[in-house]
Amino acid sequence: MSEKLIVKKLSFSQFTGTFLSLFTSFSTLICCALPVLLVTLGMGASLASLISLFPWIVVVSKYKIQIFIFAGFLLLISAYSFWQGKYLPCPSDPVKAKSCSRLRTINLIMLIISTIIYFVGFFFAFLAVKIFN
Repeated sequence: MSEKLIVKKLSFSQFTGTFLSLFTSFSTLICCALPVLLVTLGMGASLASLISLFPWIVVVSKYKIQIFIFAGFLLLISAYSFWQGKYLPCPSDPVKAKSCSRLRTINLIMLIISTIIYFVGFFFAFLAVKIFN
């Protein structure tokens, strides 16, 4: 297999997994953490107007356990994909090597941000209700 094809395949799988985990992590914030945060801060009227503007939030909130399981699964796949490609060599061409290194850094940053967002959403969806009651 050529060096170029390996880098393209690796870059695509790492970037796609990281992007999907970031997207699903944001969905955990929207469906579950945002309503709890608004009610905790005493902004129930803001939550009511938000739900009237975006009624699908109520439907998505009904499936918060499944959303968190799916988001966690994608986060694990993304972390595994990043870990597998962590020690693979970058191309010997300086321009491609710099691009490969930059992509790995971006993937790591996106993975860290996704993980933080996921755990913030998890806290507000499952733990904050029990702590603040």
